[in-house]
Amino acid sequence: MDPKIENNFMYHAPKEGQPEKYEAIREKAKELAYLIEEVCPNSREKSVAVTNLETAVMWANASIARN
Repeated sequence: MDPKIENNFMYHAPKEGQPEKYEAIREKAKELAYLIEEVCPNSREKSVAVTNLETAVMWANASIARN
């Protein structure tokens, strides 16, 4: 059994203090999403930027949950 695989593919119930960290990350990302929406023309590049922002939030939250 590989501990890293086991950790990465299990449910991680939020621990004390984690929900506030998740919320802070989401709020900052939302601010950036609104800025992108405001200043960037509708384009493939804008869509990729927003998708990557969503990905960054997901991985940032995963880093909190897994570690």
